[in-house]
Amino acid sequence: MTFSESMVAALVRRHYGMDVQVKALSGYDELNYVLQCSTGHRYILKIASEDQDLHFLEGQVKIVQFLAQSELADRFQHYILNTAGQALTTLQLAGKTYYLRLLSFLEGTFWVDAQHRTPELRHSLGHFLGKMDVVLRDFSHPALHRHYTWDIRNTLDAWNQVHCITNHEKRRIASYFLLQYEQRVAPLASTLRQVYAHNDANDYNLLVDGNHVCGLIDFGDMVYTAQINNLAVACTYAMLGEKDPLACASQVVAAYHRVNPLLEQELDLLYYLIAGRLCISVTQSAFQATQQSDNLHHFITEAPAWNLLFQLIRINPLLAQHTFRLACGNAGLIPEQPEHETLLADRATYIGRNLSLAYHHKLKIIQGAFQYLYDDRGHTYVDCVNNPSHVGHCHPVVVKRMQKQLATLNTNSRYLHDTILAYAKKLTDTLPPSLRVCYFCNSGSEANDLAIRMSRHFTRQEDVIVLDHAYHGTSTLTMDLSPYKFDGKGGTGKKPWVHKTLSPDLIRGPYKYEDRDAGLKYAAAVQRIIHDLAASNKRPAAFICETLLGVGGQWPLPEGYLGQVYRHVREAGGVCIADEVQVGFGRVGDAFWGFQLQEVVPDIVVMGKPIGNGHPLAVVVVTEEIASAFNNGMEYFNTYGGNPVSMEAGLAVLEVIHEEGMQAHAQQVGQFLLEGLRHLKQHFPIIADVRGRGLFIGVELIKDSSSLEPALAEIDWIVEYVKTKGYLLSTDGPLHNVLKIKPPMTFSQQNAEELLVSLEEALSHF
Repeated sequence: MTFSESMVAALVRRHYGMDVQVKALSGYDELNYVLQCSTGHRYILKIASEDQDLHFLEGQVKIVQFLAQSELADRFQHYILNTAGQALTTLQLAGKTYYLRLLSFLEGTFWVDAQHRTPELRHSLGHFLGKMDVVLRDFSHPALHRHYTWDIRNTLDAWNQVHCITNHEKRRIASYFLLQYEQRVAPLASTLRQVYAHNDANDYNLLVDGNHVCGLIDFGDMVYTAQINNLAVACTYAMLGEKDPLACASQVVAAYHRVNPLLEQELDLLYYLIAGRLCISVTQSAFQATQQSDNLHHFITEAPAWNLLFQLIRINPLLAQHTFRLACGNAGLIPEQPEHETLLADRATYIGRNLSLAYHHKLKIIQGAFQYLYDDRGHTYVDCVNNPSHVGHCHPVVVKRMQKQLATLNTNSRYLHDTILAYAKKLTDTLPPSLRVCYFCNSGSEANDLAIRMSRHFTRQEDVIVLDHAYHGTSTLTMDLSPYKFDGKGGTGKKPWVHKTLSPDLIRGPYKYEDRDAGLKYAAAVQRIIHDLAASNKRPAAFICETLLGVGGQWPLPEGYLGQVYRHVREAGGVCIADEVQVGFGRVGDAFWGFQLQEVVPDIVVMGKPIGNGHPLAVVVVTEEIASAFNNGMEYFNTYGGNPVSMEAGLAVLEVIHEEGMQAHAQQVGQFLLEGLRHLKQHFPIIADVRGRGLFIGVELIKDSSSLEPALAEIDWIVEYVKTKGYLLSTDGPLHNVLKIKPPMTFSQQNAEELLVSLEEALSHF
């Protein structure tokens, strides 16, 4: 039913004996009107339909009347009784029931409109809220014991609406925080102190006067919930739109604690509770959008809520816990001197000493979220090199799929199971039709080892052609295939069955960028090896090559290279193996697989690293002809290869890549980053080359353009410098003078922009 302003005036005259002017206000669940009397007094009238629970409306009256008897009475509205002496007026109109409540008008400026939100104002908020929660310890009403969407206790209900979020990045961030709530808060929820709470001290319900909180309105969200949840709601809205939201929240928390002491357990959960409230907000807005809602209240906080979620994911959770503890005078969680010396000593005792650690000042990483890593010192880093975490550290879709399967079954592949077939079909659908038979294993090293073994079965030959500086794994066989290892310090040298061909280095090699036929000329080097083998009555078993070179210097292969090489190898009876361990699954942007950039079809494709998002999973995919030859009577069995958990991980990764448009994202962000790096190259002669495709990028640094002397000290300094700015890079290449950039696919354009700024600052020192 529509209540016109004139109709409302008549109702107020009839039931409250007042002549008023009426102005309609917007509202979430109820109709709201501001009333102006001739005496100058103002009031608020609320009209609720029969859809509202009468018992709950009575509860709202009781809690406000209870607070009216406290020292905080002036901070709340008061009920104006009707002519029958009742706070609730029941109407029967057009066959429906409505409930009227008339309240006094509180003067003040809404928090959202306050020009200056100062530390003093935030302290006032915390003090007021703490006092109110103390007062309400003596209040109770059964209507507040309810299941309510906006109660942080019910954060996990937001899983039901998270699919309504259409933006991929936003959806995964909301899902991440829901996963964290599920893991960190939900198991402890029953142990938290419970109170009767207002539950909605938001920026449109709080009234301020200068640096003083002078009022709180609207008890429509009140609920019996964890005490810390009431504070979490207030902190959430106090953080909106702030440059340093953590500092703002800590000011509210400190003042609350002074009048209503908090437990360390509550403080340690607060970061996740704030994120939980935001997840409720954004998923509700997304759901309302699917319902074509035209109620502005459904979307009024949507934009600032998303902005705060993006800020929160860049705040190390340990730092948040530490900050909240310190604000309350407790001992923090971050020691002044980290205990890394003990860790390093134990590592030297129990871990192989040739397992290296990155960076001069070592990092202890304790948590991750997509492209972000959190250390034990409260710092947040953008991970620019961890390509195994392909769809992002702790991607909730992958995590939940693996958790569910792990809680159901994990065994070997000797039993029939649907998932291994589902995954094999989905994976091979991304490949050319000839590549259809899968062999699952646990690492890229194991997969490359198996690929060589299969090529030898198929060809009855032993010799293998590899690129100089290549790296294919850590097994005995793959180490023997890796010049990066066997020619390096501690290496045992080249085996007679291994044949190194020229690496297509367009800076230092014999054929450079300006040579249009460089690809064909480098391919001719493979033809010469095949010719030499033939002179000894040998043929190659295989040619194995990364489809973009990793430790070889982050090189995309020159145009036409693989097509010509594959032709030479196949004419000699050999097998062509594409090593996609580093670059597959959409990383290169323009294609799903690196070999597609060269317009070739391999005989064997090897996958690892990104395939399971860091979970130990790899696969060798071959033609039916090679699979038949390998089926020679000797069983192929891999204890863990193809286990149900690994298959779910692989399926989840593939689905995330496709559903979140990660290949297109890699192309867009990678192109932006490449252009930015090439711009830096024009201004800094230390950059000899910028190369790559998608989010597989190399930046080669030199001391001198004529000698091409590698800038080793400089590149190490740059890596350490950008680390202090929160960006983790590493070096690669035969001369260790190439910055490698291979971040998780969630790496954003904002991350790229900030990385470019940090690199420019670093390069300006040379």
